[in-house]
Amino acid sequence: MWSDWKEQIKHEPKVRHSLLWEYDLGSFDWQYMRSLVVERVIERGRDEDYYALFALYQGMDGVRQIIRDEVLILSNKDIAFVCTAFNLKKEELKCYIRKQSREALMNS
Repeated sequence: MWSDWKEQIKHEPKVRHSLLWEYDLGSFDWQYMRSLVVERVIERGRDEDYYALFALYQGMDGVRQIIRDEVLILSNKDIAFVCTAFNLKKEELKCYIRKQSREALMNS
């Protein structure tokens, strides 16, 4: 899907400011806030935002790891998307495990 991401980056990769509108990107800590950045791009990002993610976070493998281990909230639709796009199983995703735990707690 994005296998050509390195070729698509023609200048310094940037995630659109509108995805992170409430933050001052001049002093934004991209590493510390990586799970939020990945979550916002999954929810509302364009291809160029994904290319910026890959450049920022060590390619598809780095983004896959962040999705799996650090992103805490995704909709069911977004979970289905990342599972397909990043070759993941929903049971591997921290956000899916948390969602299942919350639903079990609410139904008990």
